[in-house]
Amino acid sequence: MTLDPQAAEVLALGARSTSPPFEDGTPEAARRAYHLSYLALRGDLEPVAETRDTAIEGPGGPIPVRIHHGIGAPAEGAPALLYLHGGGWVIGDLDSHDDICRWFANAARCVVVCPDYRLAPEHRFPAAIEDAGAVLSHMVAEAAGLGIDAEHIAVAGDSAGGNLAAVLAIQSRDGTVPPLEAQLLLYPNTDAGQTADSYGRFAEGFGLTRRTMRWFRDQYVRSDDDIADWRVSPLRVDRLDGAPPAFVALAGQDILHDEGAAYAERLRGAGVPLVVRHLADQIHGFVSAGRYIDAARRTVLEAADAWSRFRTNVTE
Repeated sequence: MTLDPQAAEVLALGARSTSPPFEDGTPEAARRAYHLSYLALRGDLEPVAETRDTAIEGPGGPIPVRIHHGIGAPAEGAPALLYLHGGGWVIGDLDSHDDICRWFANAARCVVVCPDYRLAPEHRFPAAIEDAGAVLSHMVAEAAGLGIDAEHIAVAGDSAGGNLAAVLAIQSRDGTVPPLEAQLLLYPNTDAGQTADSYGRFAEGFGLTRRTMRWFRDQYVRSDDDIADWRVSPLRVDRLDGAPPAFVALAGQDILHDEGAAYAERLRGAGVPLVVRHLADQIHGFVSAGRYIDAARRTVLEAADAWSRFRTNVTE
């Protein structure tokens, strides 16, 4: 497969980095290194109508959140998106994915709520998903004050954030968290077993390595028993019928490709309304490299469009 020249440039930048792999240091060191890398890679921070930082009460204490009101979004009764950032459940914060959140806010003319959920290994599974559920419940309970329509809330996330978003979507189907209108998944992690063929095809040289992904997982789970829990590995859930409509973006040259594709196929087989965007020439994390990769913002626009079409289908 041909690699997008822009993605190849991002890989070349990474190859020139003097920082050691995340797994060769501490989580704190990984967070510092990631901070430097995302500042160099992320796309433009588009102006939005309003941004505010606040906090809500969560099961482990206050959860910092950033709220963007998109340009063109209604002042009241706007659709809303809960965005769960990627970073292997270990790294990432309110700034690391701020470009993506702003793109969604403007493209979907919505309110985007991004939580700084608890990270591993200080807070292992299920802390992150518990925080996500608490933020969703807050969005519904305080919808009027947030200017959103509680009937039109979607969840989105990339990589580990896509994992959390998929889990939250299943929980919404089961009624353990409020209902969701859609799930927008960007190269999601769906099986912590890490046995898919793409782990071999793209083990090294494509950004996220097999060794790094194993380190991320081992920081997140409490024991190997958690790997089989569908709240860690949503691909292993018994059934997916009745799950919210889904947009799934897959990077063709990504160790997570095959499990993401398998999850999309399970959604399709369960009759879930589905839009799959397969970018054969892209690498893991390309949406977080908007400064270099044109497909980053374009994929967010496609996800926002899919959500809009899901919403139209629901209301007609």
